[in-house]
Amino acid sequence: MSTYTVEFVSQNKTVRVEEGASLLEAAAKADIVIGNLCGGDGVCGRCKMIVKEGRIHGNGTMLLTLDEIRDGYVLACQSRIQGDLKVEIPAQTLAGDRVEVDQDAQRFRALNPGISRRPFANAPLVSKVFVKLSEPTLEDNEADCQRVLQALARASGDNTLQMGLRIMRQLPALLRENNFAVTALLGARGHTTEVMDIEGGDSSARQFIAVVDVGTTTVVAHLVNVPQRATVDAEACFNAQAVYGCEVTARIMASERRSPIALQEMIVGNINRLIATVAARSHVNLTDITAVVCAGNSAMTHFLLGLPASHIRRKPYIAASLEPPPLRAAEVGLRIHPRGLLYCVPGIGSWVGGDITAGILATGLYERDEITMLIDVGTNGEIVLGNKDWMMACSASTGPALEGASVACGMMGETGAIERVFIEDGQIHYRVIGNAAPKGICGSGIIDLVAVLLDKGIIDRAGKFVAGSDPAVSFQEGRGSFMLVSKAQGAVRDIFIRQDDLENIITAKAAIFAATKILLERLNLGFPDIKRLFLAGGFGNFIDRQNAVKIGLLPDLPLSRIQYVGNTSITGAKLAALSREACETLSEIRKRTTYYDLLGSADYVEQFKQAMFLPHTNIELFPSSQQHAGEAA
Repeated sequence: MSTYTVEFVSQNKTVRVEEGASLLEAAAKADIVIGNLCGGDGVCGRCKMIVKEGRIHGNGTMLLTLDEIRDGYVLACQSRIQGDLKVEIPAQTLAGDRVEVDQDAQRFRALNPGISRRPFANAPLVSKVFVKLSEPTLEDNEADCQRVLQALARASGDNTLQMGLRIMRQLPALLRENNFAVTALLGARGHTTEVMDIEGGDSSARQFIAVVDVGTTTVVAHLVNVPQRATVDAEACFNAQAVYGCEVTARIMASERRSPIALQEMIVGNINRLIATVAARSHVNLTDITAVVCAGNSAMTHFLLGLPASHIRRKPYIAASLEPPPLRAAEVGLRIHPRGLLYCVPGIGSWVGGDITAGILATGLYERDEITMLIDVGTNGEIVLGNKDWMMACSASTGPALEGASVACGMMGETGAIERVFIEDGQIHYRVIGNAAPKGICGSGIIDLVAVLLDKGIIDRAGKFVAGSDPAVSFQEGRGSFMLVSKAQGAVRDIFIRQDDLENIITAKAAIFAATKILLERLNLGFPDIKRLFLAGGFGNFIDRQNAVKIGLLPDLPLSRIQYVGNTSITGAKLAALSREACETLSEIRKRTTYYDLLGSADYVEQFKQAMFLPHTNIELFPSSQQHAGEAA
């Protein structure tokens, strides 16, 4: 197949792609992050580019004006490359700097102080052990291999050591060249420990592990100094797979069309760039990074390993593997120590992955006496309910609305995003990330805005706009809209919320609430039985708890019971990286947690319909809302 050169003029980047690839795919290959939301379906209109030179083939679209078409604008996702191109990307098409990610990366440097955890035994999954051996004599004539294994067993307390042929071949010369002083790299491989490599001299102080949260929207990597048990740097980026869709089902379908390897290369590329970035900033050689520990949902883990994910989305919804064994990182293309290992945190079910297993570990939910709920808010809403005696988990497909997608003026949490909306002196106010001119509204701001509109009577409990309720409300063909801030008021563009947007948001929150209610009812429990609710995820960290309750996203509990716990995916994975005991506990958690498939629940649709009100059809489930309504009256 022919390949062509695509030059992105403004970014000074050039890539070669196969004929028929889309401009959006070419931009992803050039590591240019586009602010598209529909994943290449041609419906959001946010991937506009200008073709300066060259031939493309594309479908017609109503999302471009006649003036834009005359000026050479195209939708990148709908434009297939037919020759060498020169392309200009308008500023509004680029995703921009995501301040939220940078803030998260800083916040994730340490374990969350709000989570009280018992310490796990200090026994990293991969470690370096220095030994100074006595030289052999006629009286002490033990073979080189056995001499080293015995010394390592004494030093490490591990009697399950195994050594491969490659190392045995190198060992005699290596020992004598270094006066029988060597450092062994030891890695946990199931019930045994592999002698992964042996270096001359004492290099035990130079060892790092990369811990990665493989999120659907963002990927976060931490660089951990193993001897010091400290996180030395952290970085995050957008998941490049977004070019194939904002949620995992679309990406699974893309992997079916293009093969799992296409999506694997994207996520591996993200992880490699993150690791290289934190390593360079910390003056660490990639060969000193001896393992990567990854936590992600089941689909992301499949994509990372290049596993076929088709059966996850088809009845009876079966994963290829929920607990893959440790692998050579090089097998999937990760660039660390050549013999380094890749560990994936085990998942619980086809739609509840290792990120939730890690969250259970990080919060200690599996050890708690009282009934506890963990909710990870994201493109998928995962919920765990239980205590030390039992645990049940499920996943609710929320869609991307709560993260800013499928909302007309929605955007990710980057500079210019309205992140907070509130009432002050009777007026609606907002706060913008980066104190910049507003150009859209992100997930936390969306939740706030819906709550504020409900408080002021601008929308009713069905999520419908009320005519005459506010000068900023307008109607077109019977469908309402509210103007939060206009371009004339200093915004980059008019920022509003439409009836369609409200319906998408209510649908997303209803999916999560219905899932929590069903889990409780299956166990003959009610919301008052929840003594602690952990709110997890990078996005969850920015949600206003009271507003989330007000719109019916979270159950109506005392706010003192609702606790932010941050990115528990990476926290739990880091605990496992530094302790074999913690890693074994992950496997136990997986086995102890019952996976409940909502798709097989006969009453899920009914519960979902009941939650399609603000906050709910049954207002008695939300006594605080009744109280506020009474006070307002």
